[in-house]
Amino acid sequence: MQPGTGAGAAGVVAALCVALAEAANGVPPPRQAELLHLLTQDCGSCHGLTLHGGLGPALTPTALAGRSAASLRAAILHGRPGTPMAPWSPFLSEAEADWLVERLLKGSAYAR
Repeated sequence: MQPGTGAGAAGVVAALCVALAEAANGVPPPRQAELLHLLTQDCGSCHGLTLHGGLGPALTPTALAGRSAASLRAAILHGRPGTPMAPWSPFLSEAEADWLVERLLKGSAYAR
């Protein structure tokens, strides 16, 4: 092994791990930060800044219990007719909506 090769290989492996993690959820870390901001600010304007309810219902894991991830994704992307919930599909991909739903169901929807 040549000097310095191990450090270079470790860097390549680390970069590959990051790339694989991004590919797995389809949402790169900078966009994840934007989505968390969207949750707390844009979604929070109706669902409460702590997502415990407001004009719209609470988005806590307890409040969402029993709702499927697919139905939550559909509500985010297509809105809910007859309610103020507008469709977000012009601004979010399906992968991003899925990422948001995962955070909501786990209770990790807050930027910390």
